[in-house]
Amino acid sequence: MEFIAECFSVFHKGGPVMYLILACSLLVAAIGAERFLYYKKMNTDMELFTHQLTPLVERGNWADAYELCRQTNGIAAAVAGKGINYLQRGSVNIESVLEGEAALAVAHLRTNLNHLDTVVTIAPLLGLLGTVIGMIGSFSVMNIKAGQPQAITGGVGEALIATASGLCVATLAMVIYSYFNHRLDALITDIERTCILLIGNIKPEKRHETA
Repeated sequence: MEFIAECFSVFHKGGPVMYLILACSLLVAAIGAERFLYYKKMNTDMELFTHQLTPLVERGNWADAYELCRQTNGIAAAVAGKGINYLQRGSVNIESVLEGEAALAVAHLRTNLNHLDTVVTIAPLLGLLGTVIGMIGSFSVMNIKAGQPQAITGGVGEALIATASGLCVATLAMVIYSYFNHRLDALITDIERTCILLIGNIKPEKRHETA
């Protein structure tokens, strides 16, 4: 209980800007949890999926390939399934279809990541703002007491709480942002691998049909 009370005390000493910094930290936590669950859902076991999909598309068995995509979790399987669905309906420009579906999938994967980037920038600025406001109060003539210079130094120490808090939130946001960027790159690679596999086996079939 004493630790919690001390935390509340330090929080209030940081000034009103601390509420904005707290909001930023809650936003970072919410986005981190949401993106973690979403990326986990969108992840595909590429080794198994590729092993099962390759013989189907090589034989031109698009019905079974589509069913495999429907039964497989992940963004790569979803993009492949949509591409195969268009192919079964007679789409002649499957490359453009896959490119468009991949772009939409990547856009969904990037959702909310720009908010983390914004927090990385704005949290330290809010901390500095809180410190400046606190410094103004510390050096106010009303706060200078005769024979008590510690009144100023103590106020400066309290004012720096906002800067420290802002830097901590920005650091946390940067770590989470970097982590999800790495996850994003891996998922994009999975999508590209699947699209290349499909296109590489669709083109020979089209040439055979038009010959």
